[in-house]
Amino acid sequence: MKAAEDQVVEDEAGYQDDEESFFQDIDTLQKYGINMADLKKLKSVGICTVKGIQMTTRRALCNIKGLSEAKVDKIKEAAGKILTNGFLTAFEYSAKRKQVFHVMTGSLEFDKLLGGGMESMAITEAFGEFRTGKTQLSHTLCVTAQLPGEDGYTGGKVIFIDTENTFRPDRLKDIADRFNVDHDAVLDNVLYARAYTSEHQMELLDFVAAKFHEEGGVFKLLIIDSIMALFRVDFSGRGELAERQQKLAQMLSRLQKISEEYNVAVFVTNQMTADPGAGMTFQADPKKPIGGHILAHASTTRISLRKGRGELRIAKIFDSPDMPENEATFAITPGGIADAKE
Repeated sequence: MKAAEDQVVEDEAGYQDDEESFFQDIDTLQKYGINMADLKKLKSVGICTVKGIQMTTRRALCNIKGLSEAKVDKIKEAAGKILTNGFLTAFEYSAKRKQVFHVMTGSLEFDKLLGGGMESMAITEAFGEFRTGKTQLSHTLCVTAQLPGEDGYTGGKVIFIDTENTFRPDRLKDIADRFNVDHDAVLDNVLYARAYTSEHQMELLDFVAAKFHEEGGVFKLLIIDSIMALFRVDFSGRGELAERQQKLAQMLSRLQKISEEYNVAVFVTNQMTADPGAGMTFQADPKKPIGGHILAHASTTRISLRKGRGELRIAKIFDSPDMPENEATFAITPGGIADAKE
């Protein structure tokens, strides 16, 4: 009889998983003899799902205060029992990819360029000089992410991490007017945090993970404007470059894991630097995005933005696993990012 009851409980848990997006709560490890106090310690560092344990190295888990090596082995073993660590066929994986959604940008041209919009379970990076529309794009996405879209996308909440003090709630109201949605409702659905140092920025990601877990499937988009600004300030000169890149790599790895774990879209903006050595090689454009190869490899899709005539901006796919290198022109309007009027 007990076995039958367990089966029912498990079925219900499975049903809940489907409901609550698709992650398994870390509390399920209690069945495997992991005590609640240890699970609390994991949650305190932003590990809230079984997959989160799989995504964290043993060494990192041992660094958590109060977790011994023996405990960590036990936790890893329990997580291994719940998750299948094996391979999927490409066909099975393509079925899993059906959960991926796209957040529209407000410009149909731009959406077409990106294959439907900003993709979930991926990091989309937009880089360009100042006044190329990076922050305007971030603000527009805050509103469009809340609107129901194509392929059954229902809309959801947004988290905005601001490192340059460029977030303006009034701007969201203008954009909300364009889409005929209620001001207060739009502002209510955006969680805002201002990061002051690169360490603070990293700590905020623990809070983000906890929030995504607490309200499963409610949040659809995480925006960081801009990802590199604080790293640029906190680490200066060649001497600190290696350390900066390691810290940056950890942060991007965390972002990638959060996006896959909770099925959210991650949009980051990035700055440019003048490349003093480029004059020798006769490059047409001697500027390049900062963050080096580490950021280049971590971003799933990279978009380069440049200024066109007047209010027009040109977006170009710089790097993408599934989109061809194309360009799209969009305009910056009072209502955010929109299609360029011919």
